[in-house]
Amino acid sequence: MKRSFAFAVTLLALVITRLPAQEIFDHAAAVDEAVTAEMERQKIVGAAIGILRDAQVVYTKGYGLADVESGEPVTEATVFNWASNCKPVMATAAMQLVQSGELDLDLPIETYLPTLPDAMRPITTRQLLCHQSGIPHYSNGKVIPTGEKVGPGDELDPEKSLRRFLKSPLIFEPGTKKDYSSYAYVLLSAVVQAAGKASIVDQLKARIIQPLDLTSFQFDLPFNGQENWVKSYKIKDGQPVPVGEYAHFWKHGAGGYKSNIGDFARFALALGNRELINEETSATMWTRQKTLKQVETDFGLGVLVSGRERGLKVSHSGSQDETRTRMVIYPNQGHGVVVLCNTKDCDPGKISTVIYSAMQKP
Repeated sequence: MKRSFAFAVTLLALVITRLPAQEIFDHAAAVDEAVTAEMERQKIVGAAIGILRDAQVVYTKGYGLADVESGEPVTEATVFNWASNCKPVMATAAMQLVQSGELDLDLPIETYLPTLPDAMRPITTRQLLCHQSGIPHYSNGKVIPTGEKVGPGDELDPEKSLRRFLKSPLIFEPGTKKDYSSYAYVLLSAVVQAAGKASIVDQLKARIIQPLDLTSFQFDLPFNGQENWVKSYKIKDGQPVPVGEYAHFWKHGAGGYKSNIGDFARFALALGNRELINEETSATMWTRQKTLKQVETDFGLGVLVSGRERGLKVSHSGSQDETRTRMVIYPNQGHGVVVLCNTKDCDPGKISTVIYSAMQKP
């Protein structure tokens, strides 16, 4: 590899702004310097950021490389997997149905999926959303598939994706504790599909993608020459090494979607602005949930929640071998930051932190 890693990370991508507020424009250089320095410190190959201010997307930019071998830079068009930041998308779709009266948070999910195994039938949608279902994650319990064959195209149907874990025993009684589970969100995707009486693909298009004009939002399908897809890397002996491509589309709302930074920022903005669900439903989504014994957790319905009133903070992180992502929103102050990275084991939360620090500089 002819270019040094340091040179690759600092290779400048296109500067993209959307209706920049004067305050953010004045801090662009400080933000760029802070992000570049943090990427160099962590040896992040490529990243993209979006800044929300005054209830609008005011700044998006790519840094570093989307492809080390070709030297292709990360730009506003570069498409990353959202990883677990897909969960707030599915949570929003669920809350839309709650708002319309098509889904009840506290009815057993067997109401919508009557053929579930006995152990899963009493779980509620609320428990799926706030990670109190007892369904295992990837390594915190025994995961048992049904053994049924998955046909071509089946896994675009979340109900078919349940085959991967449907025989798994619960790791605790639903509602007694919080334990993060991506499989719970695959099940949630199937519940939303059933309650909404349309395919999850059609529901997302009609209720989220089209209203927000998310032109790059897509499933993480097997790679077949899709435009603008970022390549992924891990750092070995100080140098970037490619990470193998894996198609996460079967995870649906647990981690199966991807887009460019503009669409990621647009979704975060809509969440903070209460565009997709009303103020009352948003308040429900952003309320820290309690266990059956009234122990308050740090999770709302689909998002981490901290602070109160003006200091309310809504956030989520995403982690897959191919990507690390971060979304931070302060909905009652009208600002936030989103970050997409293509480097395994990096910490995008540190990028959002340095962005906020840079914007405090005089």
